[in-house]
Amino acid sequence: VQLQAFGGGLVQPGGSLRLSCVVSGFTLDYHAIGWFRRAPGKEREGVSCIKNSDGSTYYTDSVKGRFSISSDKAKNTVYLQMNSLKPEDTAVYYCAVDLRATMTFKLYEYACWGQGTLVTVSS
Repeated sequence: VQLQAFGGGLVQPGGSLRLSCVVSGFTLDYHAIGWFRRAPGKEREGVSCIKNSDGSTYYTDSVKGRFSISSDKAKNTVYLQMNSLKPEDTAVYYCAVDLRATMTFKLYEYACWGQGTLVTVSS
């Protein structure tokens, strides 16, 4: 089982990026995937998660209305569309499997962490 996050980069404030989490070793159908981020000098925090069995989603308050999570089961990929980016969104973004589909951001519920992709929001 492997998850790989792609799509990070440098973007100006107000810009957009789409991150991809490519999953191999199992199918998305009955699993939940979460996106987390770790900003410089801060703890890892949950950003968004999606339960692929019913399509339900959850977002942390700071990204509601700006970020959107989705999945393409045919490609076994979960996306995080990030719009209206702010400098405080700068972080390394990771994806991981929510083992019991708890739809929480408790780190111990997650496994198979991807390698992370750096998002830098700066002018």
